[in-house]
Amino acid sequence: MTSFYLSNPYQPPQAPQNLPLNEPWALFGGISPDLFMKQYWHKKPLLVRGAIPAFALAAQSDESLDSPISGDELVKFACQDNVESRLVKAGPWSLSSGPFAKKSIPSFDKSHWTLLLQGMEAHHPAAAKILSWFRFIPDARLDDLMISIAGVGGGVGPHFDSYDVFLIQMSGRRQWQISKQKDLSLNPNLPLKILQRFKAEHEWVLEPGDMLYLPPHIAHDGVALDTGCQTWSVGFRSPSFKELLQEGLWRIAESLENIPELEQKFTDPMQRATASAEQLPEELIKQIEVKLRQLKLDQVEHFLPGITAYLSEPKQQAYFDGPSKPLSVGQFSKNLGLKKLIPHAQTRILSLGNEVFCNGENMNQGQTKDITKAWQSLSAEKVLSPRKIQGVARSSLYEAYIAGWLIFES
Repeated sequence: MTSFYLSNPYQPPQAPQNLPLNEPWALFGGISPDLFMKQYWHKKPLLVRGAIPAFALAAQSDESLDSPISGDELVKFACQDNVESRLVKAGPWSLSSGPFAKKSIPSFDKSHWTLLLQGMEAHHPAAAKILSWFRFIPDARLDDLMISIAGVGGGVGPHFDSYDVFLIQMSGRRQWQISKQKDLSLNPNLPLKILQRFKAEHEWVLEPGDMLYLPPHIAHDGVALDTGCQTWSVGFRSPSFKELLQEGLWRIAESLENIPELEQKFTDPMQRATASAEQLPEELIKQIEVKLRQLKLDQVEHFLPGITAYLSEPKQQAYFDGPSKPLSVGQFSKNLGLKKLIPHAQTRILSLGNEVFCNGENMNQGQTKDITKAWQSLSAEKVLSPRKIQGVARSSLYEAYIAGWLIFES
């Protein structure tokens, strides 16, 4: 009897709401997330064979498990305006940005090309489910899930990242070389950020279901060994203190509009005649010091709301389209008791204590207790289970639904 292989797309499961942080996970080679964070996170690489056991189990049954998203689907995504995509070719190196015409993307049997698609968690449920596995790391640190698909020999050259990354092999094989080298100088003559001198210290070939974790500034080079090689990269943002403080200060400056007493003009009835007219007046300095103390701008809690709002902003490419036939307040309220309300795939929600920020906005201001609790559930669980909620009219919950930030689960 002729033997044959079944090729089925892998269906990643959604992670449970309460992750078992102290129990061993296959994803980390049999250690717990708690142990991973203590021993590896931001410290040293980790190679995990069979991080996704389903691939090995399928092979034992003479079945072939494929990526959750086919190569043809990824090409279609790269042709869409709302998907951030790039095409990298080697020999010579070139870089171009999408959206692409389908004919401009090499066929899978061609070699030395790579198609990169950013933020795929916003465009495909499988990618969003993969991200749910990593919610033992704060949401504020998460950037996105990037998918690379490549022809044989495809890659982006030896480089380093300034952030943590999990590299999950989803289809085909990829050879990885890494190095802890201190020389991270880049070749100034290339259109990509490629290391000028790369000396590999370790080398592995990753099969489907394997995963490689790399902390920041580890030099690495990945080369596709098979046609349609897919690597899914879960990346984490690492903003500079300059960026965070600038954003926090900017939002504090905006909030000064809501303090009427600051509209008062500076006066100096105690000013004396001065022989140093060019100097900033001492009286002005003293009064500004008083105002700064009153505003408590030297205390971190006054910066944190602005920083949280900034980190909750969606990616620049995010696009929200409100419902074509929006529900009335009454219909919306009724639906809350019947259906799950979930964030749009491109919505970001973060919490600062009991305050919740969605897409850069504080959703608690002037809201009822019911609305505040609803937002807290959406932030912590990324879903609002059916419940009766008072005060829906003119609430931030209804406004977010109208804006397309929140949707009812179909």
